[in-house]
Amino acid sequence: MYGLRLLSETVPKVTDKVFSRKYTMLGRLVTRWQDIVGPELADKTQPVKIRYMKHKSDKGKATASLDIATSSADATVLHYQKDLILERINQIFGDRWITAIRFVPIAANAPAPKKRPKPTKILTPDEKKHLSAVLESVEDPELQEKLQKLGTAILQDQQS
Repeated sequence: MYGLRLLSETVPKVTDKVFSRKYTMLGRLVTRWQDIVGPELADKTQPVKIRYMKHKSDKGKATASLDIATSSADATVLHYQKDLILERINQIFGDRWITAIRFVPIAANAPAPKKRPKPTKILTPDEKKHLSAVLESVEDPELQEKLQKLGTAILQDQQS
């Protein structure tokens, strides 16, 4: 009954619960980062790590700490906005799961966080009309809106 088992069978069962939420939440933070800190700070910072901590006194309720990579100068500015950043994160994701923020320096020789590309060119009226005609037969308004955005992005990409 307690014989040897392959690691490939047992390790995923143990790690799935721990890692699935951690990396999902970090991914959600990265994709919503500009909404959380604003466009100016989003170009200078980047969420890099979430650390989960379990507290025995809270019946196993986990809290988390977020590491944000930034330059020393920007870390000083961000330190004064720490409470606002925490509030925005917990407002977007709920449940006050992040309770602390730590700023980690970016090495001088490390590449800076990537800047967001500037908005591309606006579609011509003919391109907009053609795209609307192609999507006219889509009945679901939500799907039609998403396809409209996708089509617009593709056409703008072709222009640049």
